Amino acid sequence: MTVIRYVAIGDSFSEGVGDELPDGSVRGWADLVAQGWADGTRRPVEYANLAIRGKLVWPIVEEQLEQALALRPTHLSFNGGGNDMLRPRIPLSRVVDAFRRVLRRCDEQGVTLILLSGANPSSQLPLSRLIQSRGDALSRQVVELVDDRSDVVRALNWPDRELSTPGYWSQDRLHMNSRGHHRVAARVLAALGVEAPGEWWSMPPLDLPRLGAGTYARDHLGPWVRRRLTGTSSGDGRAAKHPAFITVAPGTDGAAAA
Repeated sequence: MTVIRYVAIGDSFSEGVGDELPDGSVRGWADLVAQGWADGTRRPVEYANLAIRGKLVWPIVEEQLEQALALRPTHLSFNGGGNDMLRPRIPLSRVVDAFRRVLRRCDEQGVTLILLSGANPSSQLPLSRLIQSRGDALSRQVVELVDDRSDVVRALNWPDRELSTPGYWSQDRLHMNSRGHHRVAARVLAALGVEAPGEWWSMPPLDLPRLGAGTYARDHLGPWVRRRLTGTSSGDGRAAKHPAFITVAPGTDGAAAA
């Protein structure tokens, strides 16, 4: 029986920002996938997560990819480019080249790539038309990259119109809430041929009041702009939450250390 060894790399989307637990740690769709995979197959899954919030796509590749492959996974999930799209000028070809690098290295190491596109927050954000246009173009180019690759597992969230509605997003309007992360996890599990709990597709709406323009600008937009102006990142000084494999057992609510 083949042991599933799954590692996630990426930014805040894969780290799980927006799906905060009572102790302040983050969970997110990748944690949920590991648990759902174990439950669906009735066998443990080895799981690592190297994703760190705030990362641009090439730092993800340069800092996380080889570390992830050194763990000798059977499956690697990758998403990136969301932070790049929010910059004033970014050649999408450079973002696609990062996806191309990940695909090549997974091929060389015999690792199954789980390819994700992020969900679409554009309707809630400033410069929504520009973000929508960039996201559409990036999604199209990445799909073209793997168009003839039936061995690449695809969980494309950008086209999911339901997921783009406000009820799936945190108050910062940039990160999905727990409801959104559960829906993404269900999409990934479906792409893997594993049945997710039915309620994950549309959890009950969360009681998160939408912030007014002034409060949103003060609490979320302003700090984001300051980080751009100072060249800092929300991920500065942060370490990966699961840099080595942990064992996720069937029928548990979390992961047990290996």
